[in-house]
Amino acid sequence: MATGQELYISPLVTRNASERMSRLFGAEHRIATWRRLWIALAEAQRELGLPITAKQIAALKRAAGKIDFAKAARYEAELRHDVMAHLHAFGDEAPSARGILHLGATSCYVVDNADLIIMREALELIAQWLAGCIDRLAKFAKQHRALPVLGFTHYQPAQLTTVGKRAALWCYDFVRDLEEIETRIERLRFRGVKGATGTQASFLELFDGSHAKVKRLEKAVAKAMGFAHIEPVTGQTYSRKVDAQVVAALAGVAQSVHKYANDMRLLCNLKEIEEPFEKSQVGSSAMPYKRNPMRMERATGLARWVLSIATSPQMTAAEQWFERTLDDSSNKRLAVPEAFLATDGMLKLVHNVSGGMVVYPKVIQARVMSELPFIASENIMMAATKAGADRQEAHERIRRHSQSAGEQVKKHGKPNDLIDRLEKDDAFAGVDFAKVLNPKAYTGRSAEQVDEFITAFVTPIRKRYAKSRALESKLNV
Repeated sequence: MATGQELYISPLVTRNASERMSRLFGAEHRIATWRRLWIALAEAQRELGLPITAKQIAALKRAAGKIDFAKAARYEAELRHDVMAHLHAFGDEAPSARGILHLGATSCYVVDNADLIIMREALELIAQWLAGCIDRLAKFAKQHRALPVLGFTHYQPAQLTTVGKRAALWCYDFVRDLEEIETRIERLRFRGVKGATGTQASFLELFDGSHAKVKRLEKAVAKAMGFAHIEPVTGQTYSRKVDAQVVAALAGVAQSVHKYANDMRLLCNLKEIEEPFEKSQVGSSAMPYKRNPMRMERATGLARWVLSIATSPQMTAAEQWFERTLDDSSNKRLAVPEAFLATDGMLKLVHNVSGGMVVYPKVIQARVMSELPFIASENIMMAATKAGADRQEAHERIRRHSQSAGEQVKKHGKPNDLIDRLEKDDAFAGVDFAKVLNPKAYTGRSAEQVDEFITAFVTPIRKRYAKSRALESKLNV
């Protein structure tokens, strides 16, 4: 039997996702959650008068942590049913309570409710990652709120912005994502105690036709598992639209990560901003001088994976027949955990990078100054007009000088000499070029927008997540 490197192990776990997220989707946590659900059901049934003793409940609680996966695997090989396998294994650990386990329930009582519990826990962790990334990007934006930088539209030089304003754009995307994740958490409902086709017929039978007791049973179990709201109607499963909506929210995070990562990769090429690069890190096996943006490249790849698999839960939701078909199970076991693990992994990368971005102001300034003469041309024209020049004549002269300067840059690789040309032209003798060429005069309200954005959007998030557990974004590899 293979015991080591022979078997495929998902790199989402070994290379990318945090241990906390990996444990949430691990078998131990899943089966432990099943057992909590079985115990909660038995306790509620006992409180409502079914013949279940306190000793049986105590026996189940003592056995809850004793999960024998090898025994469960032997049962499953025989029964071909994972829930029944673990039900038998649990009963073996608490034989006195074997007969009262799973009364009136269908497999989806434990499977679906556990999936909802785990998804809620995973969404809460994603929310913490997002809050941490938002905080770090906001700090960076605040620090560089007024540092002029060349803006790009169509990846062509455009009007100036600031480094901080650009970071605020990244940050705001993640704010939107956090709002969506929080909405998904708030709207996630417990599947409840519904029976084989969602009619609760088996529980109605157990309680001799008492609708009131069935309703009390469901509310008691939901409360025990931490849910205030329950799905009002279900088939055998909760609607698979829930999975589709949750994974769509993760895909929204992937969009933001992809955009931020791509921008960072471009900035690394421009040598304006780089991701952290460790002392002994190797950028290339062949080119020792390279400083490849490997963190953001990995984040891009993970984001692309989430975007690609986000369609799978949508198709699963569309494919369900009547009260339930089983084609959802094998797909769901892959799509939902992997979407969470990959999202967790890419946010860990964003958290790591956003807390250590390296800015090169001199490179940024040099690029600004190389394009500023063109950007400032309208202001130069206005200054010349105020000094007595004819506006139309000034416009034509700037046009001719700009074309000549552009030709020197593009054809001959020489510096932009537009200002030198204009300074030598008598039409612009009255222009204060030092004042006109101050980059901060062209960034508009960028710095103020950063301040206002942080106050209105980031500060409330910092308050909401002030008590969140500390996140460790140290990379596995």
